Amino acid sequence: MSLPTLTPEERTAALHKSIAVRQERRAILEDLKHGRRTLAEVLGDDSKTVTRTKVRRLLESLPGVGPIRAAQVMTELAIADGRRVQGLGGQQRARLQEMFRPAA
Repeated sequence: MSLPTLTPEERTAALHKSIAVRQERRAILEDLKHGRRTLAEVLGDDSKTVTRTKVRRLLESLPGVGPIRAAQVMTELAIADGRRVQGLGGQQRARLQEMFRPAA
């Protein structure tokens, strides 16, 4: 299957849309990193930007979680490396929220 031929205007519109999505994703991950949003809030967000974000990237945005800890958590919860948030099961979501519940 070949890609559709886009007009210059369609290409420009697609470029602007992709830039907007990347900026929105970056803002969400920054909020998570700096504690302005919790993991539970982000996982509860049903926007396309969140649901299409890779779980590994989301975990690595948490304070104190780096690539090694993120890999350990994903292995422990049987989450595939390329899994996106929309592909998480209910139990996986619940366990993630439980593991990274903010301290009261």
